[in-house]
Amino acid sequence: MKIYKSFEDYFSDFDKEIIKKLEYIRTEIKNEIPQVEECFKYAMPTFTYQNKNLIHFAAYKNHIGIYPGSEAIVIFEKELKNYKTSKSAIQIPLISELPLELIRNIAVYRKSKILQSTKTTKK
Repeated sequence: MKIYKSFEDYFSDFDKEIIKKLEYIRTEIKNEIPQVEECFKYAMPTFTYQNKNLIHFAAYKNHIGIYPGSEAIVIFEKELKNYKTSKSAIQIPLISELPLELIRNIAVYRKSKILQSTKTTKK
């Protein structure tokens, strides 16, 4: 398994069209939640917020996978009806337009859950 040092390093393994999609995801999340930190977990580009996993994403042969956790999949079930999902993953076909607003909304939801859990543990 290849070890990546940066998102750019990971992105460079793909063709220009996939890189563009990965960069769009990265930009949307960073614009919406500037405090996120970039790292790699489970060999995937990952955004963390307050040292907790916010969202993972990765490119594959036929799709981009978004991994926001199982609760987000349930909460956004209606919005995700046009995508293949599993317990904690969303598959966006490479031939499809990226649902950037949905990805942004999921990231904001995950941030709110992290903040909520932080308040609960501090009590």
